[in-house]
Amino acid sequence: MNWQAAIERTLRTTTANIARFGNQFPIVSKGTEKYELEDQTSWTEGFWVGILWLSYEYNQDPAIREAAVGAGASMKRRLEQNRHLDHHDIGFLYSLSAKAQWILEKDGQAKEVALQAADVLMKRWRPDSQLFQAWGPEGDPDNGGRIIIDCLMNLPLLFWATEQTGDPLYAERARIHAEKSRRFLVRGDDSSYHTFYFDQKTGDSVRGGTHQGFRDGSTWTRGQAWGIYGFALAYRYTKEPSFLETAVRLAKFFIAHLPEDRVAYWDFDAPQKEGTPRDSSASAIAACGMLEIAGHLPQDDPARQFLLDSANESMASLTERYFTAGDSEEEGFLRHGSYSVRGDISPDDFVIWGDYFYLEALLRLHKGTPGYWYER
Repeated sequence: MNWQAAIERTLRTTTANIARFGNQFPIVSKGTEKYELEDQTSWTEGFWVGILWLSYEYNQDPAIREAAVGAGASMKRRLEQNRHLDHHDIGFLYSLSAKAQWILEKDGQAKEVALQAADVLMKRWRPDSQLFQAWGPEGDPDNGGRIIIDCLMNLPLLFWATEQTGDPLYAERARIHAEKSRRFLVRGDDSSYHTFYFDQKTGDSVRGGTHQGFRDGSTWTRGQAWGIYGFALAYRYTKEPSFLETAVRLAKFFIAHLPEDRVAYWDFDAPQKEGTPRDSSASAIAACGMLEIAGHLPQDDPARQFLLDSANESMASLTERYFTAGDSEEEGFLRHGSYSVRGDISPDDFVIWGDYFYLEALLRLHKGTPGYWYER
């Protein structure tokens, strides 16, 4: 597969999108080839900025850098104004924007913004239950003791903050949350819950559940993908073998339950029949996670080549069957992503995080270039 050609085609779309989007941010499409745009109200804005930084890192186009810096400045203002940040997705927002600029350019102001974002995320820590609360205010009756598997991808911001400041508290809390996620979100058959509830006062486990999956006991594929990549990143920072082992287990489950074309349906337990939505974004995220895992396994570990082969197969299928290839007015890279099938929100559309992880995976495959989850 010619990964470089695919990257070049994403650049066509990105260059056109810079003019289309202006100062706004894409989230999802809604039954059209166009992205719905908004201005700093979602958990998703970092993915567009991340696409811009990945694209600039690849081709050094000053116009793309200008767009990335401008979008990052907008997100800096959001942080200063504390707008729509009362959730745990701070890592998604600022690892791929401010931290990305720091990693690429060693811009001191960008580093400071990323550290301030880490402090915002730390406010989600609940000492009684020893977790980062995903959604809602402290003490919320429904969400006060709730974690979700997505949060694993926000923890790298905290691990990084410890590296930069020398303050161990960021990483200590991130490790505790990752371990709680490993113990309670990962099931015995290597599938995963989307969410888990704990007693807010005692920290006792209550039950697993879902927010976007087919049912509470099913395996939402994007959640499984977050787990694959998130536990691999937790291992990168902590070197705790249980995190890498868990990432491998989740990846093998994901691969074993893929359909013939190697691109996931939206939930592994949903009826897989004609008309059942796929989630191309889940496969793109999982591919990034598998490539990350492979980088930590010994050359002679059979799981290493198995994961590399699987990532290549899924990315080849995404490129051949789901990629828009920059040949039309379509504004996304990957068709057939799903935001929330359960909630009937963009169940078969473009999703900006799918585009980001697809490009990250392409760059990993072509040049070994990772995303902005850790220092290079």
